[in-house]
Amino acid sequence: MKRFSQLAIPYIAWAALMLILPMLLIALYSVTEHGNSIVSFSLTFDHYKKFFTDPDFLLILWRSLLIAAKTTVICLALGYPVAYFIARSPEKLQNILVLSITLPTWINALVRTYAWIGILSEGGPMQKLLSFIGLGNAELLYTEGAVLLGMVYNFLPFMILQINTALCKMDHSLLEAAADLGAAPAKTFMRVTLPLSLPGVINGITLVFLPAVSSFFIPKLLGGGQYFLIGNLIENQFITVGEWNFGSAISMIMAICMMLLMMAVREVEIHNNGGKED
Repeated sequence: MKRFSQLAIPYIAWAALMLILPMLLIALYSVTEHGNSIVSFSLTFDHYKKFFTDPDFLLILWRSLLIAAKTTVICLALGYPVAYFIARSPEKLQNILVLSITLPTWINALVRTYAWIGILSEGGPMQKLLSFIGLGNAELLYTEGAVLLGMVYNFLPFMILQINTALCKMDHSLLEAAADLGAAPAKTFMRVTLPLSLPGVINGITLVFLPAVSSFFIPKLLGGGQYFLIGNLIENQFITVGEWNFGSAISMIMAICMMLLMMAVREVEIHNNGGKED
């Protein structure tokens, strides 16, 4: 046991250096007046007050939460049927389908998002297709729809894989028992399959919503800077404006929101397990 504890020391040191220390620095910057020097600073909560009293910043936060919620709902609506189909397929076909889902994620997300610029741009394949079927030359790029499409495309595999894992772990003898008792397929799905897959659904929602609400490169590329989200605001404060203190305060607000969401998800999982922790 002692040997295993010693093996954990490098990971603990790495986590402290790469995760805990940066978070502490961000927390320090968020409550200081002139965060350029750690030696001399004055404590203040004006940066948090500035965020919550400015309607423009609150609008950006609301827009970020809204598009993250839309992304999550669309990913769930598209991902559950796909995950269900994969789970009901033969084992060899399952491996192929899972590989086809994960294969695009091997390519950097930035590269994949750049590809959508060419697809959605004026005169691109998507616009030509819409013109061919008689839908006109609609503006596709630099719109909310383009940002939403990029979000769904990048985060959909996380939803599918989580739900598929939960469905594959399900005891299929329960489905046979429901059928023997005369339950219709729709009722079996609602009373057996869906409840047993809820842990995967919850994990999928978490893995989609959290990165979607804080994403900055997708709205920057596909929104053309016209669709400003909270991630873009944080990037702007650090890189363009140079307001590290205010940017750190926004980062801490988002970190707290995410931690609260993860705690809520954990409580739901414990409730689904009958009050028992994993």
